[in-house]
Amino acid sequence: MTTAMTTPTTTLPDPLPETTGDLVRTERSAGVLTVTLDAPETGNALDVAMCTALGEALESAGRDPEIHCVLIRSSGRHFCTGGNVKDMRSGADLMAGSVADVRDRLAASLHRVTRALHELPVPSIAALDGSAIGAGCDLALMCDLRIAGEKAVLAESFLRLGLVSGIGGAWFLSRLVGPTKALELTLTSEFVDAPRALELGLVTRVVPSAQLEKEASGLAAAIAARPPRALRMAKRLVRESAEASLPAALEMAGSMQAILLGGDEHKAAVSAFLESRAARRA
Repeated sequence: MTTAMTTPTTTLPDPLPETTGDLVRTERSAGVLTVTLDAPETGNALDVAMCTALGEALESAGRDPEIHCVLIRSSGRHFCTGGNVKDMRSGADLMAGSVADVRDRLAASLHRVTRALHELPVPSIAALDGSAIGAGCDLALMCDLRIAGEKAVLAESFLRLGLVSGIGGAWFLSRLVGPTKALELTLTSEFVDAPRALELGLVTRVVPSAQLEKEASGLAAAIAARPPRALRMAKRLVRESAEASLPAALEMAGSMQAILLGGDEHKAAVSAFLESRAARRA
C-alpha cells in the first residue's frame, strides 16, 4: 500500500451535466451527485451497457472537484439484482464467446465499476431498497456507507447459480464482516434482511422505506457540506489506516494535518466555528 503523502492537484473535469439516459440518470445538487440505476424492467441488472454507463458516471465524478459526495440509488422495486439470468442461460451479453472473451469483458465492464467506486476520492453512499443480490450486493458493499430501507434484502447468492463473485465482492465483504463471516455468507448464499444486515455491518443504517430517499439525501448533503479538501483526505486516511502499520498511519496523518493546518480551508472553518459559538452565547 502506498502511504507517501503528496499535495493533491486539481484536474479539470469532463463535463458532467444532468442526464436522463436509458440506464443511468445523474443529477447534481449542492456538491452531491445522485446516480440512479434506471432499468427497473431487468431489476437494474449489471449488463455491459449498465456497467458502461455507471462506470462513465463514476469516473467523471471522480475527476470533478465540484462533486463532494456520490449517492447511488435505484428506480423500481429493487436496488440491483446482479447479473441478468436470462443472458446467462442464452450465453448473451457478458457471457458471450469463449472463456477468454468473458474474462476480458468482465474486466472491461464490471471491473470498471469496481475500480471507479474504489478509486472515488469522495465519499459514496448506497441507498438500498428492495433486493441487492449477487453483483448488486457487491455494488452496495463497494460504497463507503449503505443506508437500507426496512424491506431491503442482501445476498451473496452466486453459488445458487454455480458462480462466484466476478466483480470483486469477496474483497469488500471480507473487509466488512471478517473472512469467517464472509465465507459463511458466501457458502450459504443466505438472504439477509435489513435488521440482520445492520447487525452484521453490511449496512450502516436502516430506516423506514418511506423515509429512505430523505435520509440518504440528507446524509449525502451533510457530508458534501464539509470542507472539500479535508473531506477527501479524511476518506483516504480512514481507508488506508485500516491496513497500514501504526507508524505509517501516523506519518500519513501528520502529513495530511500539516497540509490542512496551513490552508485557507481550515482557517475559514475555524472562523465560522468561532462565530457560530459566539452567536449562540449572545
